[in-house]
Amino acid sequence: MIQRYTHPEMGRIWSDQRKYETWLQVEVAAVDAMARAGIVPAEAARDIRERGAFDIGRIEEIEQVVQHDVIAFTTAVAERVGPSARWLHFGLTSSDVIDTALALQMREACDLILEGLDGLTQAVRLRAEEHRRTPMVGRTHGVHAEPMTFGLKLALWSAELGRDVARIRRAREVVSMGKLSGAVGTFAHLPPSIEADVCRTLGLQPAPVSSQIVQRDRHAELLATLAITGSSIEKFALEIRGLQKTEIGEVEEPFATGQKGSSAMPHKRNPIGCEQLVGLARLLRANAGAALENNALWHERDISHSSVERVILPDSFIVLDHMLRRFTRIVSGMVVYPERMRENLERSGGVVFSGTVLLELARRGVSREQAYEWVQRNAMRAFAERRHFKTLLLADPDVTRVLSPAEIDRAFDLDDQLRHVDRVFDRVFQEVTV
Repeated sequence: MIQRYTHPEMGRIWSDQRKYETWLQVEVAAVDAMARAGIVPAEAARDIRERGAFDIGRIEEIEQVVQHDVIAFTTAVAERVGPSARWLHFGLTSSDVIDTALALQMREACDLILEGLDGLTQAVRLRAEEHRRTPMVGRTHGVHAEPMTFGLKLALWSAELGRDVARIRRAREVVSMGKLSGAVGTFAHLPPSIEADVCRTLGLQPAPVSSQIVQRDRHAELLATLAITGSSIEKFALEIRGLQKTEIGEVEEPFATGQKGSSAMPHKRNPIGCEQLVGLARLLRANAGAALENNALWHERDISHSSVERVILPDSFIVLDHMLRRFTRIVSGMVVYPERMRENLERSGGVVFSGTVLLELARRGVSREQAYEWVQRNAMRAFAERRHFKTLLLADPDVTRVLSPAEIDRAFDLDDQLRHVDRVFDRVFQEVTV
């Protein structure tokens, strides 16, 4: 199911093939930089660049013996290069290669997440514009509050997605760091100029200071950002689930021809897509917690973070990519029931306009406390007696002594309640002309 909605390139980024390709990319960039600096013979750099290759099966075979993935990799590449391979990995420690290459993978994966966010944002905006003026009841604590529009709800989602984009872009920059500073960050075997040259070639920034590794607060920020983005999708999916309840029935996620909702109940159309997305958001949060644990390592480095990252980085990117693409399909195909929204808006007998009546009374000189008492007692009667709130107000001598029937009627004007919706849309979609 995950693969069905995931960009095929995302899986490739985190494949063993791509990992070793990226390691080789770093090794070649390093030997080329050293050749330019006169540290390595130019012929050796050329041989490594032209002959450097690997076979995953051979790497795995060597690793069974040496029990070290980078040594297995460099040994396999050296077999292809020949005598010039003595300059391969010259002056480097394993994390110089691993962490610099990992930055390239994370950066590439962030670009796919940003692509997915762009697609989802466009889908949400289209549906927001479609339902800009579709009235519905707003709910707080799950209880009817005041009128709003479905488009306004979706505009809220769009604004949050914009913040998710900004966070992913920042995290992308934070993790786009390379390092070739050696075993404890002292540049004991290669000068900082080599690191700068390699990072420039790869389009990375050199870490200003490092230990044996690029510091994992950067990775923790990235994983936290992925988790926040997942929580946005969770929030949106949870809203669709709530609005799809039979008792509400205002929105449904798409239900395909031939799809089955229950093995026992043929009538069921369950919001399984949204439910799955809510569940996957929990996985992203758990992975972010693991990334935070990875920040604290012994002295200049241990490897307690390494095994964890092999799971949480690919999984988090693949899961979020799936979530973005699946929710985009849900948003694009979700079924909206405006008539049901209007029916639910009117179901509470007009009490959703109580705040407007309260303000009208206060505007005409009634104390807020007194006005609140008058309005609340009529609202409670509307619930208890199943009568329309406006009818009760028109029969209340305290209220009618202050407000005329026409003024009471105007307090129930839905268009007046929603008069600033266009202004909010302008702010969200940045179309205001000053």
